[in-house]
Amino acid sequence: MGSPGSEIFNEFTKLCKGLVLILLGIHIVVQLIPSSLTYFALIPARTIPFGWNLITAGYIEQSIQGLVVSTLGLLFMGKLLEPIWGSKEFLKFIFVINFLTSVCVFITAMALYGVTRQENYLYMPLSGFHGVLAGFLVGIKQMVPDQELPRLKIKAKWLPSLMLLFSIAISFFTPESATYLSTLIFGTYMGWIYLRYLQRKPESKHRGDPNEDFAFSTFFPEFLRPMIDLIASKFHRNLCGKSEAFIDTLAYSLGSAPLPGSDPIEASRRREKGARALEERLAAESLIAAGKKSEELQINGTNNV
Repeated sequence: MGSPGSEIFNEFTKLCKGLVLILLGIHIVVQLIPSSLTYFALIPARTIPFGWNLITAGYIEQSIQGLVVSTLGLLFMGKLLEPIWGSKEFLKFIFVINFLTSVCVFITAMALYGVTRQENYLYMPLSGFHGVLAGFLVGIKQMVPDQELPRLKIKAKWLPSLMLLFSIAISFFTPESATYLSTLIFGTYMGWIYLRYLQRKPESKHRGDPNEDFAFSTFFPEFLRPMIDLIASKFHRNLCGKSEAFIDTLAYSLGSAPLPGSDPIEASRRREKGARALEERLAAESLIAAGKKSEELQINGTNNV
């Protein structure tokens, strides 16, 4: 009989375990060869000509703490999202969110340098998987918005907002905030953009999720939503409405059909599917825990006899 640790590890998907090994391997390489960080982390002043760091930076964890958080986040959130999205879509989400987040972080760093003329914005090595993890939280918000987390009594739909609120609050007290805050913000936003407008439904040829429960304003408290909706609707009408050709082109490149919008019924089905998957996993974990407790009681009873 395997140990409890091995049984828990076997519950995670093969793809997620493989990605964890990649993160671990890259972390070891960076520790053994520190100069490699210069070529593969996102250093805005060197992104041109080292453009590949827009892709590679997201898979580099410079600290052991970051590696632990990324590993746990990938395993546990991937266990929920990958079976619903499928392995191909799960990998596509990781690649697209990582790349778009890096592009936004690069532009932000260059803009901050232009305003402040502080060279640390140009030469600070930025990296980490946390942008993708922020996107995963948005995926959980979409799939099971009303599911309460055990013990915490917090609904899943508030996870991205609480994560950003906590990160912004911490940034006022830690000088290292520049290395992670913009990545978390853009990872969350790019995750929402992808799921809202671009993700292809496996059960249909439609793309995106137009459901009102997944609108941009749902990231904010109730009293702010009317104002956010007003701003977001103008932004969508004035900017996104004029960019349909670009959206369609990007959707084609991601393997989606250029159909305008999506069926709310399909979005509802996906939420139901996500909720069922989560409930089944929680029930299975409860049965496993109960079985282990029963075995321990039997063993203790035998030892006492």
